[in-house]
Amino acid sequence: MTQLKLSLQLFSMRELGHLDHQLHAAASAGFHFVEPLENHLLDKGALADGLRRYGLEAPTAHVSLESLQVKPQELIHACDECGIETLFAPHPWRTFHAQGELAWRKLGLDLGAVAELLGGKGIGFGYHNKSAGLTAKPGARCGIDVLFDAARGSRLLWQADIGWIHNAGASPSEWLRRYQGLLASAHVKDRAPEGANVDQDGWSDVGAGVLIWPSLWREAIRYGARTLVVEHDNPKDPADFAKRSFEYLSRFLVP
Repeated sequence: MTQLKLSLQLFSMRELGHLDHQLHAAASAGFHFVEPLENHLLDKGALADGLRRYGLEAPTAHVSLESLQVKPQELIHACDECGIETLFAPHPWRTFHAQGELAWRKLGLDLGAVAELLGGKGIGFGYHNKSAGLTAKPGARCGIDVLFDAARGSRLLWQADIGWIHNAGASPSEWLRRYQGLLASAHVKDRAPEGANVDQDGWSDVGAGVLIWPSLWREAIRYGARTLVVEHDNPKDPADFAKRSFEYLSRFLVP
């Protein structure tokens, strides 16, 4: 079985400033893996040096679909230099305004085409959901169902953001099971009780919120996730969030 990797999404560390500070905080919290962002890959030398300095690896990274369509070779070279095996494109919520099936189908076709391009270079590629497309009106299909159907036959993978599935009012367990054949990674995050942590956009340290992580962790692994990425969209204290979340989740790691 492929090694299970507990990683930290560097988006959660952005308020610490310089990349060196972010990587130091990740390593100090106990992480051996991190998930960089597109801007980190654009300075691939600094990222590669920082990873070596702190004994970290970056098996995955987040890059926009638009950038992969415009400058794939630059990002492929960054992956090669930094040891990144799989890229995930977050849902393009800034530009994806149409909610009809045609829009979701086009998104699936575009993602599938990039997955084929990157797959030919030995790099995996997947879609990272937000809350859109997880519920449907009566008589309509869920957008993500349309997306994955359009990409059928391609090498497209899925990184499930379990926190956003929960926020959409959908069942994380149901969605993980439904696309277990595509699931390669999952974002591990937690939601504070209703009305709490308003200054953190309602998110919490993993294990301190309302999501039942012991069972969700097991289900994510059972259905195919091999890189579990810890994230908080707006932590009050990023370094403390990383430390507390790692301490909570490390109990689930099997030696």
